[in-house]
This record gives sequence, structure tokens and C-alpha cells, in this order.
Amino acid sequence: MRTPTGHRLSSDATDFIDDDALKDLLAGPADPGHVRAIIDKSLSKEPLTVAETAALLKADDPESVEAVFAAARQLKRDVYGNRIVLFAPLYVGNQCTNDCRYCAFRRSNKEAVRQTLDENELRAEVKALEQVGHKRLIMVFGEHPEYDAEFIARSVRTAYETRVGHGEIRRININAAPLDEEGYRTVEAAGIGTYQIFMETYHHPTYERMHPPNTLKGDYLWRLDGLTRAYEAGCDDVGIGALFGLYDWRFDVLGLVSHARFLADRFGVGPHTISFPRLRPAMGTRLDETHLVGDHDFKRLVAILRLAVPYTGLILTAREKPEVRRAVMGFGVSQIDAGSRIGLGEYTDSDSAAAARRQQFQLGDIRPLDEVIRELVEDGYVPSFCTACYRLGRTGEQFMEFAVPGFIQKFCTPNALLTFMEYLEDYASPQTRAAGLRRLNAELENLPDGEMKAALIDRLRRVREADERDHYF
Repeated sequence: MRTPTGHRLSSDATDFIDDDALKDLLAGPADPGHVRAIIDKSLSKEPLTVAETAALLKADDPESVEAVFAAARQLKRDVYGNRIVLFAPLYVGNQCTNDCRYCAFRRSNKEAVRQTLDENELRAEVKALEQVGHKRLIMVFGEHPEYDAEFIARSVRTAYETRVGHGEIRRININAAPLDEEGYRTVEAAGIGTYQIFMETYHHPTYERMHPPNTLKGDYLWRLDGLTRAYEAGCDDVGIGALFGLYDWRFDVLGLVSHARFLADRFGVGPHTISFPRLRPAMGTRLDETHLVGDHDFKRLVAILRLAVPYTGLILTAREKPEVRRAVMGFGVSQIDAGSRIGLGEYTDSDSAAAARRQQFQLGDIRPLDEVIRELVEDGYVPSFCTACYRLGRTGEQFMEFAVPGFIQKFCTPNALLTFMEYLEDYASPQTRAAGLRRLNAELENLPDGEMKAALIDRLRRVREADERDHYF
């Protein structure tokens, strides 16, 4: 089956988003008793249906909202503990054939400075990230023929091969255009982690208005079907997302949950991550404020997503201001970026006068990685750069086999502490190192005595005293 643009879809490709049905679910008042029952169900770590998620979205009275917040905090603690995984975005090229109305990289924006990192520039950017302590990246590519699967795979291999001192990149996720099955197999062979494709909005009329029909991104079904093709090609680690502010935020929450359930029903496992960035000002664009999401509703959408998809990672980006990031961290977020730059070559040339013209949008949090880590520690979190599950093959259905019973936390806490110790030894400022060691020792005190704890203490000692690195369980 092919789309009108001539691209081959997955077997039995289907548009599973029914706009009218989702709108109907959001109509009418909420039933407080039903809402309470749904919250109780979520605390059993059972994924919610789309209809149950809609009931939570309609419950906007203060008592129900606080009950949702409390449940999200508890579920976050029960499933993920107090770990926060850290990563950095790395923009490789901003050439683009699309003309998305909200994006500075759209093809009609003559103000944008177009650039594609060559191999030497890419290596320099990776080294700059490694020298401050990053181990996990998400590589971002515009949608352009130049950035085909072979180019993406070559960029990934270059980044993995680039090392400085103890610095190395251990996991690279991808945010790029949808591919055909052969393309996914090519990038999977390069050792990628998660392949992300954001629908931006699931609302058909808004999608059409934001993405002109004479572009690849204007093909709704080709994009919606993108991760289905990834699964069929053997990629079992995918991420979805919506850009909140394009349409009614409640509708797009239902779109995300519908997408997650579709993938889980068809392949036995849903998306590994969900992203929920808010629309931000971008060079050469006019910000439409009609559907902008305020901070209160943003907190609600994060909390409701945590209840709806308990084992899916939630990614909070540096689009948000520090105070907002701090406020919503406890509602279910499991990953954040830090020390981020979203312009081409900005990690090595951030003072360039052209930097603003190489950015996709404006960031809200531009603090350095060390400062973000120190705040996390002071707030009781354990910063983690762990990549163990992916490198040991604990992905897809196997990841869920570990995660659903809660076993994953037994691996994640020790692995988080090991990677955190590496950061403290190699990159932390004196102030962050002191605070981090206090946090690390407190975490060790809370671990039950036994073989695992003894093995962890021994490996932490080897990191500090024997200069060993990359231990994991």
C-alpha cells in the first residue's frame, strides 16, 4: 500500500485517529466517582484506556486535579524511583523540504542559516559534549533527501567512535523523518537507541493547516504509520510526541495515548518514550497563541500521561524554564535534557552572531549541565547516564518483562549510581561533587544489604580508586 506521495506504507496501514470520537470523549462533565476509580486503577500500574484518560482530562475541579497530582507522584516513585536520566540534543543538519508554520527550519524561511555538519564538525560537537560529561545524545535531522538512512547511520557511527579522555557516547537516539522499512534496518544496524517521530498534532484539520500538502510532512498517514514500519523492520525502541499549543491540549493527550495503545496492541509493546514539548517562539514565525498551554494545564497533562502510560518514559525538554521544569519533575518525568543547544555547531561556537539564525526555536533553560545536576541532587534526585538495558538487549518486550513486575528498578538504581559516580569523578565542579557524594551515600544507605549492594559498593570503589569506567548490571 502506498500514500498519495508514492511512499510504501506498512502492511495493513491504518489511520486509527478518529477526531470525532476523541472529541466526543471530551464532551460533558466528569463523574467524580468514576475519576476516583480510574486513579485507583492507575496506581495498580495498569495502563488506562483512551476513554479513562479522557475522564481524567475532564476532571478539572481542584480536588480531582490534586488527586491526579498525588497519584502521579506516587506512581513516579513506585516505577522509577528518584532517578532522572540526562541527555543532550545534537543537531546535525537543518536543511528541510517541509514548510511547517511553527518551525524556523521550514523551507520558506529565508532568515535561517542552513548548515549540515561535516565529519570534522560533528566530531568537534561530540567532543564538546563529552568534555562536560554527556553519555547520551539525541541526534536531530531536518527532513531532506541529503539526510537519508545511510547519512543518519554514518553520523551515528562517527559519534560513537569519537572519544576524549573518559568521555564516550554510549547511546544515541534519533529524531528524524519517517523512513521505509529498509531505512529503519540501516539505522538500526548502526546501533541507535530510540527512533522518535512526533506527530506534532493528531488533529487532522490542524495537522493539514500546519503542514502544507505539497510536502512530505503534509502526508498525515505516512507520518502516523512511521513507527509501525519501524517495528516491522525490527526496531523495538521508538518514541512518540506532540507539540502542545497547536490544538486543544486535551485532544493531543488522547492522540498520544491512542498511538501508544495502538502500538502496544499490534506489537505487544508500546513506545519507549513520550515527549510533550510546548510551542515556543521561533525565528521567522508568528506565534499563534490560540491554543497555548498554561503552566497549570501543562502540569495536568504531564501527570495524566504518567497515569495513562505507567511504564513509558516521559521526556521533559529544555524548552521549559527552570522553574517549570523543577515544578513538574515530580509528576512523572523520567528524562530531561540539560546543557542543551539547538543550533548547528553551537556546542563549539555558541557565541557566533549567526547562532540565533541556526536555532529551531527558543530554549527556556540554557543552564550548563553541572548546574542542572546540582539542582537535581539538592532536590533529592539521582542524575543518571545509564545505558545498560539497551546495551544488554533489555528493550522492547524484554524491557516490559523486567519493568512490569518492578524488577527494572533493581537494575536502574545501581546503574544510575555508577554513572553518577563517573560524572562526579570526571566532570563535576567541587560544589556539585560534594553535594553529589552526599546524595550518593544517602542512596547507598537506603539500599538493602545483600550481594547486589556489596557488588555495587565494590564497583563504585573501582571507579574512584582504580580509575575504571563503564560498569553496569
